[in-house]
Amino acid sequence: MGVEPLPIKPVANDATANRNNHKMMRNPGMPLDLSRVEDIRMNFSALERRTSSISGRRSVKKDYQAAWLLKALSCIDLTTLSGDDTPGRVQRLCAKAKNPVREDILQALGFDRPLHTGAVCVYHDMVETAVRSLEGTDIPVAAVSTGFPHGLSPMPQKIAEIKASVAAGAKEIDIVITRHHVLRGEWHALYDEVKAYREACGDSRIKTILATGELATMRNVAKASMVCMMAGADFIKTSTGKETTNANLNVSMVMVRMIRAYHEMTGQMVGYKPAGGISKAKDALVYQALMKDELGREWLEPEWFRFGASSLLGDIERQLEHHVTGHYSSGNRHPIG
Repeated sequence: MGVEPLPIKPVANDATANRNNHKMMRNPGMPLDLSRVEDIRMNFSALERRTSSISGRRSVKKDYQAAWLLKALSCIDLTTLSGDDTPGRVQRLCAKAKNPVREDILQALGFDRPLHTGAVCVYHDMVETAVRSLEGTDIPVAAVSTGFPHGLSPMPQKIAEIKASVAAGAKEIDIVITRHHVLRGEWHALYDEVKAYREACGDSRIKTILATGELATMRNVAKASMVCMMAGADFIKTSTGKETTNANLNVSMVMVRMIRAYHEMTGQMVGYKPAGGISKAKDALVYQALMKDELGREWLEPEWFRFGASSLLGDIERQLEHHVTGHYSSGNRHPIG
């Protein structure tokens, strides 16, 4: 059975053609406009009503669901951020990133296009190992930086960490902001911090992690999102995955609407990355529906949308096998690394 493409209008300009040209996809930022930041308001009741309607109203089935799940695979930042990471584990993760679905499943689906994850995300110490393992592919290596996950290292150390990861070959840098800048309303300080990180990244794209579960209010999340984009963030990301509360639909709605507002204001696209706690294929479908509804078809590409995840890949592969065979397999048939 052949899997049809996503049942939506194709993008006029294929972003995949620009995958290796990171400069073309950079957000140049803009001067900090505090009047726009302070004018941000949030209606949480309306927000909850909107997010509660997404999963039921935007469901996809059968071949269309398989197609959306294959697209979701291409948007995963396949991640290992454990204290016991080893070069061998990272090499296995990179092998899975290059071939995320078993060949027999792809053949049964009639899928014959190149398929790999959006990136591999590791600590700085493992960047060189990941770069070597992904040689010959266009899969970028993303490095977490700036005192991840808490972001409380001295500023010179954070800048040096970014530069070291870029020198080692990281094409994307996931930084963490200083949360107390947001909690105190220190928007100039947050702007200057992210701008300094962006400069240290050089040609590598910068993803700013807000740690939304620690920002107290949705209004803070919205303001922090806007300030980071004004400072030149190429992506805004929910969480480190280490907080008590990580990605959810409510905070995602707030952040993608800030992306939409920034795009309307500047014409510049900025990416979105929900991270932490997204482990089921059905959840990936809901996030994709949110992105398409709120931002449009263009934002469903890995250039502008990523899942920060590891176990999500295994569940998607399991669901694809069920689509082909009609039976659920055990999880150990779909190892992620």
